[in-house]
Order: sequence, then structure tokens, then C-alpha cells
Amino acid sequence: MKNSKKSIMHVLSMSILLAWSSTSFAELVVNNNPASSRVSGSASMNWSASDASQFMEDDDPVEISPQGSTSVTTTLRNGGSATITSSAAPQSSTQIRDTFGYSSQPSVNARAALVMDAQTGEVLYSKNSNMSVPIASITKLMTAVVTADARLNMSEQITLESIDFAGAGGKNSSSTLRAGDTMNRAEALLFALMKSENPAAAALARTYPGGRSAFIAAMNAKARQLGMTSTRYAEYTGLDPHNVSSARDLGILVSTASQYGLIRQFSTTPTYDFNLGYRVLKSNNTNALVRNGGWNINLSKTGYINEAGRCVVMHTTVNSRPAVVVLLGAPSSQARNSDATNLLSWLSTLPKRV
Repeated sequence: MKNSKKSIMHVLSMSILLAWSSTSFAELVVNNNPASSRVSGSASMNWSASDASQFMEDDDPVEISPQGSTSVTTTLRNGGSATITSSAAPQSSTQIRDTFGYSSQPSVNARAALVMDAQTGEVLYSKNSNMSVPIASITKLMTAVVTADARLNMSEQITLESIDFAGAGGKNSSSTLRAGDTMNRAEALLFALMKSENPAAAALARTYPGGRSAFIAAMNAKARQLGMTSTRYAEYTGLDPHNVSSARDLGILVSTASQYGLIRQFSTTPTYDFNLGYRVLKSNNTNALVRNGGWNINLSKTGYINEAGRCVVMHTTVNSRPAVVVLLGAPSSQARNSDATNLLSWLSTLPKRV
């Protein structure tokens, strides 16, 4: 359920993260008066190098995910340099142990599903979890990991180009973004994770060292490194149905991605106002469970194309148990949300982890 221990600074950390200053990190200070950072919905808080490092390297997924509806507008400033740091990802695959034995397991509508204890690797629930299927925009979770691992300048300005809207796998999708829109790399990643904007994910790949082909190679290399043997990436948005994985592999990926404070924070932001200079895009998280704030969800990503159905992956904490939930191929958004709620409710009936 809701985590009542979250501090004001954690709730406002999104406004801090997107407001990189033009001055050097050494000259930045944190404004400790949260009220003063909200002027007509504008977030302009500065932060110090030590506070930046602490946030980006925080590896406590329980305390950092925001709940409720925190809507802020980023203030963009030119210049400056902010490089991403995160806790080190595991060098070997997450060990998953099939040790069932829990009674009254719920049924799900999804084609494949997995619930895993994120601390022990124990599989608590499984349905077709080894089957390799299209994963749609769940792809963007690996896009985020590869971007984070590159330690790129997150305040660097990126201008969307027409090629970023070209689609993939013979598919195109609607977008509130336009060619010529400019944002920093952090905002592009937030667009990709929170709102699942395909042009933002494409721009992240295009501006990666070596370009899009190098980015795809890095995605597949990371999957191999993690032991995701059923996973193949053809591109970086999820539009291409040749992006395939299994629920088991995605359990590994979610466990890995949950170690990055930046990915946890961006993927669980309920709502955000993107100030692109000449217009503001009011945006909501694609996961209704994140928007509603009824569960302690530490990481989230949804996905949909016809071939994949409705998909969602989450890292959550229920009864002090960190858990990974994967649902692939649900027939509708309502069925996906129902499956997720049923699994989370079932998790809450299991013995409390101490």
C-alpha cells in the first residue's frame, strides 16, 4: 500500500532532477524550502554535487518512488554539465528459483506472467514464463538502462528530428511531440519511461555514441550479460514486434533496472508538465496503478502493440517483500490492470517478509 514514510524531498526530487543549472555542480545548492521552489507551478530548485550523487546512486527502491499526483514544470537552462551516475548493475544474471508452494494462486488473463521475490529470486507465480513473445514498449526499460550505463550528459539539449518519428517494424504511433521540439536528455528519458513517447526513445538512441546501430548492439549485449537468453532487440521503442523476451527474462531486467534511482523515479512519476518553451505538455503516467497511487510501486513500464497485447512490468514492495511483477499479452488495458491488481492483492496475503 502507500508508503507513508516518503519525505517531501523525495516527492519533489523530480523537480530537482530536471532543473539542472547552467553553473557548475560545485556552485549549486539545494533549496531546502520546498514551498519556495513552486512559483506558478515552476520548479527551479538547484542541487549540489553531493545531493545529485546521493539521489542518482540511492539503491533503496522502497523509499524513493513518488505516490499521489505531483505535477511540476521543469525550468530549462542553457549550458552546464550533469553526468548520470547510478548504482552498479549486477555483472551476472539474477538467480531465479522455482520454489512454488503457495495456495490459492490467482488466475490471470495475460498470456504470460511472473511474480518473483526480488530479494531471493524465488518465483512465487508463473504462467508461460519461459515463452518468448513480443514485448512492445517494455523495450524502453532496456533503452533506459543502456542510456544510464553510458553516463551521458543529462542536461545536454536534444532536438527531435523527423527521423525520430519514422516508426519501426512497419508501424507508426501518435505522439504529442513534434519535430523541432527541444528538451534535455533527462526529459527525453522521462518522456520515454513515464509517457512511453517513441520519438523520445528514438532520440536517445540517435544521440548515443555511435548512433542507433551502436545503441541496439548495446541493448543486446546488456541482455546477454544479464543472462536474458530469450531476449532479442531489433530497435529501441518497442514498435517492432521483433523485440521479444520472456516473462522470466523481464524479471531479470526489472531487478536490474530497479537498481538505478533515476529509472525508478522517472518510471513512477504519476504526472508531469513538460515545458518545451513555447508550449506545455501536461502528461500522465501510462500505468493507472501508478497514477492512482494505491500501491507502493518502485518501477513501472507498460507496453502495447497488436502483436504483444497489453503488457506491464513493475517492481513493488508488498508486506516488506520487494517483488517483481510481469504481465505480457493481456487482451485489454482493463484486463491488464485487473491482472496486476489481483497479483498485488495476492502478494499482500503471503507471509510478511521480515
